[in-house]
Amino acid sequence: MNAKGRAYKYGDNVDTDVIIPARYLAIQDAKELSEHCMEDIDKEFVNKVKKGDLIIAGKNFGCGSSREHAPLVIKTCGVSCVIAETFARIFYRNAINIGLPIIECPEASQDIKDGDEIEVDFDSGRISNVTTGRSYKGQPFPAFMQKIIENEGLVNYINSQA
Repeated sequence: MNAKGRAYKYGDNVDTDVIIPARYLAIQDAKELSEHCMEDIDKEFVNKVKKGDLIIAGKNFGCGSSREHAPLVIKTCGVSCVIAETFARIFYRNAINIGLPIIECPEASQDIKDGDEIEVDFDSGRISNVTTGRSYKGQPFPAFMQKIIENEGLVNYINSQA
């Protein structure tokens, strides 16, 4: 499994209220909800992001409330992976549960610039910055987590085992 796309760079402590503002949480349709992804930190994000692109962030990405909407709107926008120095634990679990690949890698988080072209190999954890030629070693996903992501989330994975 791999990801490849343009990097959208954000800083530390990007909270779930910035990822998807609470004023939109009454929207039930994931596609419609995702039209507001990141709008309080980057109004043009949803107009720029393309399928396969990546979010790069600093420390504590996804902090704040435990809403599952945050990783859901990121995934629904087409983001193929989020790389951060660290993730809030509940965001980390929610992301894996809905099948959004996330990787902690402080070196990549600090070095990658907005707009860089990035490739990620989930099997090895290798993150390659195609723009600069640099590479970084993130934590590879264990096999069971890769199966959850390949099945688009935990519920689908469990159903596929039945």
